[in-house]
Amino acid sequence: MELMTLEDRIQVMKRLGEILSEKNEYLEAVMQRSQFNNGWFTLENQQRSIRAIADQFLQENALRKWLSNYKITEPFSPKAIGMVLAGNLPLVGFHDLLCVFLAGHKSLIKLSEKDQYLLPALLKFLQEIDSRTVHYFEVVEQLKGFEAVIATGSNNSSRYFDAYFGKYPNIIRRNRNALAVLSGQENHEELLALGRDIFTYYGLGCRNVSKIYVPKGYAFEPFLEAMHEYREVVLNTKYKNNFDYNYAMLILNRVEYMGNGCLLLTENQSLQSPIAGLHYEYYQEPQQLEMELKKRESEIQCIVGREGVLSLPVLPFGKAQEPELWDYADGVDTLEFLLSL
Repeated sequence: MELMTLEDRIQVMKRLGEILSEKNEYLEAVMQRSQFNNGWFTLENQQRSIRAIADQFLQENALRKWLSNYKITEPFSPKAIGMVLAGNLPLVGFHDLLCVFLAGHKSLIKLSEKDQYLLPALLKFLQEIDSRTVHYFEVVEQLKGFEAVIATGSNNSSRYFDAYFGKYPNIIRRNRNALAVLSGQENHEELLALGRDIFTYYGLGCRNVSKIYVPKGYAFEPFLEAMHEYREVVLNTKYKNNFDYNYAMLILNRVEYMGNGCLLLTENQSLQSPIAGLHYEYYQEPQQLEMELKKRESEIQCIVGREGVLSLPVLPFGKAQEPELWDYADGVDTLEFLLSL
């Protein structure tokens, strides 16, 4: 096996970013097949994910800025990293694979059945760019022969991951959600931007806002009006089926709710809301809310809001689904973990 230098690996990923930014008939055919396999993976959502990877992750300047914070020495013998990828969003595991590759290790990849086609297409591009990449990525049916593991799943599947992978160095991810804190002073543009955080990828991502905290006496009408701008989500059959089911359950169980034809709001302490639903909870004082959020830190992926409402780190409205290279899932530094092996 001919090893690639870090500079080789950076250049390969830079070139992949350029390919993903261009029109490509092969990739378009793969996206059609992926959409047929998984109704959540619309062409628009796949294109959005690919564009985000090309623009946010594979720009040479961004790669070098990110890697400058680490001491990457070429491993004498790359380690095999078992990768259990999630399938809630298109190419959701790409950042982990990028970390493994840039650290100089090999990925043993267990794909999700929901996302079987996109990543192999990207690996094909990598092999065309530099044939040596074939030694760094292997798609497998069953994980074996690994020396460390990165696994992403639900709270339920994470218990199995713990039992199966617990004796190996590992990163095991569980359910997390994004939330938004509103002050009541938000204008229409800010609420529209918040809609992107809620509806992008139909709300299936861990960075999608699934709950909002609002001050006592909050007037929901402007919020619901702004969210109605995203009403086309109900044209997706899977989303509409979820909306209809959850609407029926609210009626049958006589749960109080607010709705606008594409989103169902219910008052609930849980951070995780159903598809087509959004939870809300009132707060009295920002300081009191901060204490509560700190206690629930392990459930939170990120917080969206106006700067200054909380002293906690917050993202601007509309930016929850635009992570940078250094915005690690669950706040665990994946690259640091890999370099420590």
